[in-house]
Amino acid sequence: MSGLNVTIDNNSGFCFGVVYAIQMAEDLLDEQGYLYCLGDIVHNDVEVERLQQRGLRIINHEELRKLHNEAVLIRAHGEPPETYQTALQNNLTLIDASCPVVLKLQNRIKTSYDKQDQIFIYGKHGHAEVLGLLGQTNNQAVVFESIEELLQHELPPKITLYSQTTKSTDSFYRIKDKLEQDGYEVNSNDTICRQVSNRDKELRKFASKFDKIVFVSGTKSSNGKVLYQVCKETNPSTYFISKVSELQPAWFENGESVGICGATSTPMWLMEEVQEALLAMKV
Repeated sequence: MSGLNVTIDNNSGFCFGVVYAIQMAEDLLDEQGYLYCLGDIVHNDVEVERLQQRGLRIINHEELRKLHNEAVLIRAHGEPPETYQTALQNNLTLIDASCPVVLKLQNRIKTSYDKQDQIFIYGKHGHAEVLGLLGQTNNQAVVFESIEELLQHELPPKITLYSQTTKSTDSFYRIKDKLEQDGYEVNSNDTICRQVSNRDKELRKFASKFDKIVFVSGTKSSNGKVLYQVCKETNPSTYFISKVSELQPAWFENGESVGICGATSTPMWLMEEVQEALLAMKV
């Protein structure tokens, strides 16, 4: 035995939107043996591989346009209106597992667009959720990733501000305050999911309690990149892994306390496998 004292963060792991989507996929896979899913069901390769072995078939939008008379799962990130139009044309049954928080945001943005508001969305370019939000505005809203990028645009006097649901609340309000200081009238809509944003504070507390932190996340997860940095800032001895095989004994010393945590797209079973590997590791 290694003598490491290993603890998993109970607040880490799937958010309720991801839990809902995966449960829906598993139920349908049990029923029919296979299921099409538009894009990775979650930004975690190991979890996607597990579900693919059960019959999940990941397709992209181009493949969707060629598919007919099948059931297709819409993941938690949501989709733009044209996806639903394609489904109607191709006689596809959409199993909509869009997160309720995302759907509410889509509806609010659509309402703003119908009122001809000048819409700016704080989010990651090309992210699945953001593409769904843009679709509510006929792709006319402006997406930006930082206040510096936003200020490069010629801004109108009145700005309607939204955010991708997984962005930092602190960053969102700093952007709002900066715009108001510069004289813009800002109609700000805090649409950030608190189950995600509260993890920032929770993780800081967790990361400060241990000698070492192992942060487990898929490399495609935006949320994972942000939360890893939160851990790293709090505890410099934080290591990022996406699978058990990436663990290195050289990171640890006998008798150390190790905390395991992860993104909203990290399955608990994977963190448990990391815990088992650490407990069995010779250091």
